[in-house]
Amino acid sequence: MRQSQLFTKTLREAPKDEVSLNAQLLIRAGFVDKLMAGVYTYLPLGLRVLKKIQNIIREEIDAVGGQEVLMPALSPKENWEITGRWDGLDVLFKLAGTGDKEYALGASHEEVVTPLVQRFVKSYKDLPVAVYQIQNKFRNEPRAKSGLLRGREFNMKDLYSFHRDEADMDAYYETVSAAYSKIFQRCGLDAKIVEATGGTFSKFSHEFQVFTEHGEDDVYVCNKCGKNQNKELVTDLKCPYCGVEREIKKAIEVGNIFKLKTKYSAPFGFKYSAEDSGEKDVFMGCYGIGPSRVMGAIVEVGHDSGGIIWPESVAPFEIHLISLAKDEADIKLADEIYGKLIKSGKEVLYDDRAGVSAGAKFADSDLIGIPYRYVVSHKTLEQNSVEVKKRRAEEIDLVKI
Repeated sequence: MRQSQLFTKTLREAPKDEVSLNAQLLIRAGFVDKLMAGVYTYLPLGLRVLKKIQNIIREEIDAVGGQEVLMPALSPKENWEITGRWDGLDVLFKLAGTGDKEYALGASHEEVVTPLVQRFVKSYKDLPVAVYQIQNKFRNEPRAKSGLLRGREFNMKDLYSFHRDEADMDAYYETVSAAYSKIFQRCGLDAKIVEATGGTFSKFSHEFQVFTEHGEDDVYVCNKCGKNQNKELVTDLKCPYCGVEREIKKAIEVGNIFKLKTKYSAPFGFKYSAEDSGEKDVFMGCYGIGPSRVMGAIVEVGHDSGGIIWPESVAPFEIHLISLAKDEADIKLADEIYGKLIKSGKEVLYDDRAGVSAGAKFADSDLIGIPYRYVVSHKTLEQNSVEVKKRRAEEIDLVKI
Protein backbone atom coordinates (compact mmCIF):
# COMPACT_ATOMS: atom_id res chain seq x y z
CA MET A 1 0.00 0.00 0.00
CA ARG A 2 1.27 3.46 -0.91
CA GLN A 3 1.05 5.76 2.09
CA SER A 4 0.29 8.68 -0.22
CA GLN A 5 -3.00 6.94 -1.06
CA LEU A 6 -3.95 6.16 2.54
CA PHE A 7 -6.87 8.45 3.34
CA THR A 8 -6.11 8.50 7.07
CA LYS A 9 -3.44 10.66 8.68
CA THR A 10 -1.39 10.46 11.87
CA LEU A 11 -1.99 12.95 14.68
CA ARG A 12 0.61 14.72 16.78
CA GLU A 13 -1.63 14.57 19.86
CA ALA A 14 -4.43 12.28 20.97
CA PRO A 15 -7.96 13.65 21.55
CA LYS A 16 -8.15 15.37 24.94
CA ASP A 17 -11.13 13.26 26.05
CA GLU A 18 -9.29 9.94 25.50
CA VAL A 19 -7.64 8.78 28.72
CA SER A 20 -6.64 5.21 27.84
CA LEU A 21 -3.15 4.62 26.48
CA ASN A 22 -4.21 2.04 23.88
CA ALA A 23 -6.82 4.33 22.34
CA GLN A 24 -4.52 7.36 22.42
CA LEU A 25 -1.84 5.56 20.41
CA LEU A 26 -4.26 3.77 18.07
CA ILE A 27 -6.06 7.03 17.26
CA ARG A 28 -2.84 9.01 16.79
CA ALA A 29 -1.35 6.32 14.54
CA GLY A 30 -4.49 6.11 12.38
CA PHE A 31 -5.66 2.62 13.36
CA VAL A 32 -9.05 3.55 14.84
CA ASP A 33 -11.37 6.53 15.02
CA LYS A 34 -13.56 7.25 18.02
CA LEU A 35 -17.23 7.73 17.17
CA MET A 36 -18.36 8.02 20.80
CA ALA A 37 -17.40 6.61 24.18
CA GLY A 38 -16.79 2.87 23.81
CA VAL A 39 -17.43 2.79 20.04
CA TYR A 40 -14.64 2.88 17.44
CA THR A 41 -14.29 2.66 13.66
CA TYR A 42 -11.47 0.39 12.47
CA LEU A 43 -9.49 2.24 9.82
CA PRO A 44 -7.49 0.45 7.08
CA LEU A 45 -4.40 -0.14 9.26
CA GLY A 46 -6.47 -1.15 12.29
CA LEU A 47 -8.66 -3.53 10.32
CA ARG A 48 -5.58 -5.34 8.99
CA VAL A 49 -4.41 -5.92 12.58
CA LEU A 50 -7.86 -7.01 13.75
CA LYS A 51 -8.18 -9.52 10.89
CA LYS A 52 -4.76 -11.02 11.65
CA ILE A 53 -5.74 -11.54 15.29
CA GLN A 54 -9.03 -13.08 14.18
CA ASN A 55 -7.26 -15.44 11.78
CA ILE A 56 -4.87 -16.66 14.49
CA ILE A 57 -7.90 -17.38 16.67
CA ARG A 58 -9.66 -19.16 13.79
CA GLU A 59 -6.70 -21.41 13.11
CA GLU A 60 -6.37 -22.54 16.73
CA ILE A 61 -10.11 -22.96 17.35
CA ASP A 62 -10.55 -24.87 14.09
CA ALA A 63 -7.69 -27.13 15.27
CA VAL A 64 -9.69 -28.14 18.38
CA GLY A 65 -12.82 -28.94 16.41
CA GLY A 66 -14.64 -25.62 16.45
CA GLN A 67 -17.09 -25.07 13.59
CA GLU A 68 -17.58 -21.44 12.60
CA VAL A 69 -21.05 -19.93 12.28
CA LEU A 70 -22.38 -16.38 12.24
CA MET A 71 -25.39 -15.74 14.44
CA PRO A 72 -27.66 -12.67 14.35
CA ALA A 73 -26.77 -9.71 16.54
CA LEU A 74 -30.48 -9.09 17.07
CA SER A 75 -32.47 -11.65 19.08
CA PRO A 76 -36.04 -11.87 20.44
CA LYS A 77 -36.97 -10.98 23.99
CA GLU A 78 -38.57 -14.41 24.49
CA ASN A 79 -35.23 -16.25 24.43
CA TRP A 80 -33.79 -13.94 27.08
CA GLU A 81 -36.87 -14.42 29.26
CA ILE A 82 -36.37 -18.20 29.11
CA THR A 83 -32.93 -17.86 30.70
CA GLY A 84 -33.94 -15.04 33.06
CA ARG A 85 -31.46 -12.61 31.58
CA TRP A 86 -33.92 -10.12 30.06
CA ASP A 87 -34.20 -8.51 33.49
CA GLY A 88 -31.13 -10.13 35.02
CA LEU A 89 -28.40 -8.73 32.73
CA ASP A 90 -27.90 -5.07 33.52
CA VAL A 91 -25.75 -4.26 30.46
CA LEU A 92 -28.25 -5.57 27.91
CA PHE A 93 -29.24 -3.20 25.11
CA LYS A 94 -33.03 -3.52 24.62
CA LEU A 95 -34.83 -2.36 21.50
CA ALA A 96 -38.51 -1.81 20.68
CA GLY A 97 -39.60 -2.87 17.20
CA THR A 98 -42.82 -2.67 15.23
CA GLY A 99 -45.88 -4.48 16.48
CA ASP A 100 -44.84 -4.10 20.13
CA LYS A 101 -42.02 -6.61 19.61
CA GLU A 102 -38.96 -6.29 21.83
CA TYR A 103 -35.42 -7.36 21.01
CA ALA A 104 -31.95 -7.47 22.49
CA LEU A 105 -28.61 -6.70 20.90
CA GLY A 106 -26.26 -9.60 21.58
CA ALA A 107 -24.22 -9.09 24.73
CA SER A 108 -23.39 -12.79 24.44
CA HIS A 109 -25.06 -15.56 22.47
CA GLU A 110 -26.12 -18.37 24.82
CA GLU A 111 -29.77 -17.48 24.13
CA VAL A 112 -29.21 -17.96 20.40
CA VAL A 113 -26.71 -20.81 20.18
CA THR A 114 -28.43 -23.16 22.64
CA PRO A 115 -31.75 -23.52 20.73
CA LEU A 116 -29.78 -23.44 17.46
CA VAL A 117 -27.71 -26.52 18.31
CA GLN A 118 -30.74 -28.12 19.96
CA ARG A 119 -32.45 -28.22 16.56
CA PHE A 120 -29.73 -30.51 15.22
CA VAL A 121 -28.49 -32.52 18.21
CA LYS A 122 -30.89 -35.28 19.27
CA SER A 123 -28.76 -38.32 20.12
CA TYR A 124 -25.58 -39.21 22.00
CA LYS A 125 -24.17 -39.90 18.54
CA ASP A 126 -24.39 -36.17 17.76
CA LEU A 127 -22.19 -35.17 20.69
CA PRO A 128 -19.80 -33.57 21.38
CA VAL A 129 -20.05 -30.53 19.15
CA ALA A 130 -18.46 -27.08 19.33
CA VAL A 131 -19.51 -23.98 17.37
CA TYR A 132 -18.04 -20.51 17.40
CA GLN A 133 -18.42 -17.13 15.80
CA ILE A 134 -16.48 -13.89 15.48
CA GLN A 135 -18.90 -11.01 15.70
CA ASN A 136 -19.51 -7.66 17.34
CA LYS A 137 -21.14 -7.62 20.77
CA PHE A 138 -23.05 -4.82 22.46
CA ARG A 139 -23.01 -4.04 26.17
CA ASN A 140 -24.38 -0.93 27.85
CA GLU A 141 -21.24 -0.40 29.90
CA PRO A 142 -21.55 2.36 32.51
CA ARG A 143 -17.79 3.05 32.30
CA ALA A 144 -16.59 2.93 28.70
CA LYS A 145 -13.32 4.73 29.29
CA SER A 146 -10.60 2.16 28.61
CA GLY A 147 -10.41 2.39 24.83
CA LEU A 148 -10.63 -1.02 23.16
CA LEU A 149 -10.49 -2.75 26.55
CA ARG A 150 -14.02 -1.82 27.63
CA GLY A 151 -16.30 -0.98 24.74
CA ARG A 152 -20.03 -0.65 24.28
CA GLU A 153 -19.55 -2.27 20.89
CA PHE A 154 -16.62 -4.67 20.57
CA ASN A 155 -15.41 -7.62 18.54
CA MET A 156 -15.68 -11.05 20.18
CA LYS A 157 -14.92 -14.67 19.40
CA ASP A 158 -17.31 -16.84 21.40
CA LEU A 159 -17.05 -20.63 21.31
CA TYR A 160 -19.75 -22.87 22.78
CA SER A 161 -19.30 -26.59 23.33
CA PHE A 162 -21.97 -29.26 23.97
CA HIS A 163 -21.31 -32.58 25.71
CA ARG A 164 -22.89 -35.81 26.93
CA ASP A 165 -21.62 -35.41 30.48
CA GLU A 166 -19.48 -33.37 32.82
CA ALA A 167 -16.35 -35.48 32.24
CA ASP A 168 -16.43 -34.84 28.51
CA MET A 169 -17.00 -31.12 29.15
CA ASP A 170 -14.04 -31.02 31.56
CA ALA A 171 -11.74 -32.68 29.03
CA TYR A 172 -12.66 -30.24 26.27
CA TYR A 173 -12.30 -27.34 28.69
CA GLU A 174 -8.63 -28.25 29.16
CA THR A 175 -8.18 -28.61 25.39
CA VAL A 176 -9.50 -25.10 24.80
CA SER A 177 -7.40 -23.74 27.65
CA ALA A 178 -4.26 -25.02 25.91
CA ALA A 179 -5.46 -23.57 22.59
CA TYR A 180 -5.96 -20.18 24.24
CA SER A 181 -2.39 -20.20 25.52
CA LYS A 182 -1.20 -20.82 21.94
CA ILE A 183 -3.37 -18.00 20.62
CA PHE A 184 -1.99 -15.41 23.02
CA GLN A 185 1.57 -16.58 22.49
CA ARG A 186 1.14 -16.21 18.72
CA CYS A 187 -0.25 -12.70 19.28
CA GLY A 188 2.86 -11.76 21.25
CA LEU A 189 1.16 -11.72 24.65
CA ASP A 190 2.34 -13.45 27.81
CA ALA A 191 -1.10 -14.31 29.16
CA LYS A 192 -1.38 -16.06 32.54
CA ILE A 193 -4.26 -18.27 33.66
CA VAL A 194 -6.12 -16.74 36.59
CA GLU A 195 -8.81 -18.37 38.71
CA ALA A 196 -12.01 -16.32 38.85
CA THR A 197 -15.43 -16.84 40.40
CA GLY A 198 -17.54 -19.53 38.80
CA GLY A 199 -20.94 -18.39 40.03
CA THR A 200 -23.50 -20.89 41.31
CA PHE A 201 -22.67 -23.70 38.90
CA SER A 202 -18.88 -23.97 38.90
CA LYS A 203 -16.17 -23.58 41.52
CA PHE A 204 -13.98 -21.57 39.16
CA SER A 205 -13.95 -20.00 35.79
CA HIS A 206 -10.58 -19.09 34.32
CA GLU A 207 -9.41 -15.80 32.91
CA PHE A 208 -6.36 -15.15 30.75
CA GLN A 209 -4.65 -12.03 32.07
CA VAL A 210 -1.75 -9.98 30.73
CA PHE A 211 0.21 -8.23 33.45
CA THR A 212 0.78 -4.51 32.90
CA GLU A 213 0.81 -1.47 35.15
CA HIS A 214 -1.98 -0.04 33.02
CA GLY A 215 -4.32 -2.98 33.72
CA GLU A 216 -7.85 -2.73 35.10
CA ASP A 217 -7.83 -5.91 37.22
CA ASP A 218 -5.98 -6.81 40.41
CA VAL A 219 -4.50 -10.31 40.31
CA TYR A 220 -3.02 -12.07 43.33
CA VAL A 221 0.10 -13.82 42.08
CA CYS A 222 1.92 -16.67 43.81
CA ASN A 223 5.53 -16.82 42.65
CA LYS A 224 6.06 -20.21 44.31
CA CYS A 225 3.30 -22.49 43.03
CA GLY A 226 2.24 -20.33 40.07
CA LYS A 227 -1.44 -20.18 41.01
CA ASN A 228 -3.08 -16.82 40.30
CA GLN A 229 -6.44 -15.55 41.50
CA ASN A 230 -8.67 -12.62 40.64
CA LYS A 231 -9.23 -10.31 43.62
CA GLU A 232 -12.96 -11.24 43.68
CA LEU A 233 -11.95 -14.68 45.05
CA VAL A 234 -9.38 -13.53 47.57
CA THR A 235 -9.91 -13.54 51.34
CA ASP A 236 -6.26 -13.67 52.37
CA LEU A 237 -2.98 -12.37 50.96
CA LYS A 238 -1.53 -15.85 51.56
CA CYS A 239 -1.79 -18.40 48.76
CA PRO A 240 -4.47 -21.02 49.57
CA TYR A 241 -2.42 -23.67 47.76
CA CYS A 242 1.03 -23.29 49.28
CA GLY A 243 0.71 -20.66 52.03
CA VAL A 244 3.26 -18.22 50.59
CA GLU A 245 2.41 -14.51 50.73
CA ARG A 246 1.36 -13.29 47.29
CA GLU A 247 1.94 -10.07 45.42
CA ILE A 248 -0.76 -8.03 43.69
CA LYS A 249 -0.28 -7.15 40.03
CA LYS A 250 -2.36 -5.08 37.63
CA ALA A 251 -3.56 -7.00 34.58
CA ILE A 252 -5.73 -6.86 31.47
CA GLU A 253 -8.20 -9.69 30.88
CA VAL A 254 -7.95 -10.89 27.25
CA GLY A 255 -10.00 -14.09 27.44
CA ASN A 256 -12.08 -16.32 29.69
CA ILE A 257 -13.39 -19.87 29.75
CA PHE A 258 -16.40 -21.08 31.70
CA LYS A 259 -18.10 -24.38 32.54
CA LEU A 260 -21.77 -23.60 32.02
CA LYS A 261 -22.88 -27.18 32.76
CA THR A 262 -26.70 -27.13 32.32
CA LYS A 263 -27.32 -23.45 33.11
CA TYR A 264 -28.58 -22.70 29.60
CA SER A 265 -29.45 -26.14 28.26
CA ALA A 266 -31.92 -26.85 31.08
CA PRO A 267 -34.15 -23.76 30.55
CA PHE A 268 -34.48 -24.67 26.86
CA GLY A 269 -35.16 -28.33 27.70
CA PHE A 270 -32.11 -29.37 25.72
CA LYS A 271 -31.69 -33.11 26.27
CA TYR A 272 -30.35 -35.96 24.17
CA SER A 273 -31.24 -39.62 23.76
CA ALA A 274 -28.67 -41.52 25.80
CA GLU A 275 -26.93 -44.72 24.70
CA ASP A 276 -28.44 -46.64 27.63
CA SER A 277 -31.97 -45.40 26.83
CA GLY A 278 -33.72 -42.42 28.36
CA GLU A 279 -32.86 -38.74 28.06
CA LYS A 280 -30.03 -36.80 29.67
CA ASP A 281 -29.16 -33.12 30.00
CA VAL A 282 -26.62 -31.63 27.63
CA PHE A 283 -23.59 -30.06 29.34
CA MET A 284 -22.13 -26.85 27.95
CA GLY A 285 -18.95 -24.80 28.09
CA CYS A 286 -18.29 -21.29 26.79
CA TYR A 287 -15.01 -19.70 25.82
CA GLY A 288 -14.49 -16.06 24.93
CA ILE A 289 -11.71 -13.99 23.40
CA GLY A 290 -12.13 -10.37 22.32
CA PRO A 291 -9.95 -9.74 19.24
CA SER A 292 -10.47 -6.00 19.71
CA ARG A 293 -9.49 -6.32 23.37
CA VAL A 294 -6.41 -8.35 22.38
CA MET A 295 -5.49 -5.54 20.00
CA GLY A 296 -5.75 -2.98 22.78
CA ALA A 297 -3.75 -5.16 25.18
CA ILE A 298 -0.94 -5.60 22.63
CA VAL A 299 -0.62 -1.81 22.45
CA GLU A 300 -0.74 -1.41 26.23
CA VAL A 301 2.23 -3.75 26.69
CA GLY A 302 4.01 -3.08 23.38
CA HIS A 303 4.95 0.57 22.99
CA ASP A 304 7.65 3.10 23.75
CA SER A 305 7.90 6.89 23.73
CA GLY A 306 7.78 6.88 19.93
CA GLY A 307 4.62 4.84 19.52
CA ILE A 308 3.36 1.30 19.00
CA ILE A 309 5.58 -1.80 18.67
CA TRP A 310 3.57 -4.52 16.89
CA PRO A 311 4.56 -8.20 17.04
CA GLU A 312 5.30 -9.48 13.54
CA SER A 313 2.37 -11.91 13.68
CA VAL A 314 -0.30 -9.19 13.86
CA ALA A 315 1.42 -6.08 12.46
CA PRO A 316 -0.52 -4.34 9.67
CA PHE A 317 2.52 -4.72 7.41
CA GLU A 318 5.85 -6.48 7.73
CA ILE A 319 7.92 -3.64 6.22
CA HIS A 320 7.62 0.14 6.29
CA LEU A 321 9.52 1.27 3.19
CA ILE A 322 10.39 4.95 3.46
CA SER A 323 11.51 6.87 0.41
CA LEU A 324 13.63 10.00 0.92
CA ALA A 325 14.30 10.17 -2.80
CA LYS A 326 13.92 13.58 -4.43
CA ASP A 327 15.10 13.36 -8.03
CA GLU A 328 13.24 11.41 -10.67
CA ALA A 329 15.86 8.67 -11.08
CA ASP A 330 15.95 7.90 -7.35
CA ILE A 331 12.15 7.93 -7.10
CA LYS A 332 12.02 5.40 -9.94
CA LEU A 333 14.52 3.13 -8.16
CA ALA A 334 12.53 3.38 -4.89
CA ASP A 335 9.37 2.43 -6.79
CA GLU A 336 11.18 -0.56 -8.28
CA ILE A 337 12.28 -1.74 -4.82
CA TYR A 338 8.66 -1.47 -3.64
CA GLY A 339 7.50 -3.47 -6.65
CA LYS A 340 10.09 -6.20 -6.08
CA LEU A 341 9.15 -6.53 -2.39
CA ILE A 342 5.47 -6.87 -3.27
CA LYS A 343 6.26 -9.40 -5.99
CA SER A 344 8.28 -11.48 -3.51
CA GLY A 345 5.21 -11.72 -1.26
CA LYS A 346 6.14 -9.13 1.37
CA GLU A 347 3.52 -6.94 3.04
CA VAL A 348 4.76 -3.36 2.58
CA LEU A 349 3.53 0.09 3.54
CA TYR A 350 5.40 2.39 1.15
CA ASP A 351 5.88 5.96 2.38
CA ASP A 352 6.13 7.64 -1.00
CA ARG A 353 4.70 10.95 0.21
CA ALA A 354 6.21 13.99 -1.49
CA GLY A 355 6.95 17.14 0.48
CA VAL A 356 7.14 15.38 3.85
CA SER A 357 10.41 15.73 5.77
CA ALA A 358 12.58 12.77 6.73
CA GLY A 359 12.01 13.53 10.41
CA ALA A 360 8.24 13.49 9.99
CA LYS A 361 8.39 10.21 8.08
CA PHE A 362 10.56 8.58 10.75
CA ALA A 363 8.28 9.84 13.53
CA ASP A 364 5.23 8.43 11.73
CA SER A 365 7.03 5.13 11.24
CA ASP A 366 7.78 4.82 14.96
CA LEU A 367 4.20 5.80 15.83
CA ILE A 368 2.66 3.23 13.46
CA GLY A 369 5.06 0.56 14.75
CA ILE A 370 5.64 -1.77 11.77
CA PRO A 371 8.38 -4.34 12.67
CA TYR A 372 10.93 -3.42 9.96
CA ARG A 373 11.82 0.00 8.55
CA TYR A 374 13.56 0.14 5.16
CA VAL A 375 14.90 3.56 4.12
CA VAL A 376 15.79 4.44 0.53
CA SER A 377 17.64 7.70 -0.16
CA HIS A 378 20.09 9.11 -2.69
CA LYS A 379 22.91 8.17 -0.31
CA THR A 380 21.82 4.54 0.05
CA LEU A 381 21.09 4.16 -3.66
CA GLU A 382 24.60 5.35 -4.51
CA GLN A 383 25.79 2.31 -2.55
CA ASN A 384 23.12 0.06 -4.14
CA SER A 385 21.75 -0.43 -0.62
CA VAL A 386 18.82 0.11 1.72
CA GLU A 387 18.95 1.10 5.42
CA VAL A 388 17.26 -1.59 7.52
CA LYS A 389 16.18 -1.06 11.12
CA LYS A 390 14.04 -3.20 13.41
CA ARG A 391 11.38 -1.28 15.30
CA ARG A 392 12.69 -2.50 18.66
CA ALA A 393 16.40 -1.99 17.82
CA GLU A 394 18.68 1.04 17.86
CA GLU A 395 21.23 -0.14 15.30
CA ILE A 396 20.79 0.42 11.57
CA ASP A 397 22.18 -1.97 8.95
CA LEU A 398 23.06 -1.08 5.37
CA VAL A 399 21.88 -4.00 3.23
CA LYS A 400 22.55 -4.49 -0.46
CA ILE A 401 19.43 -4.29 -2.61
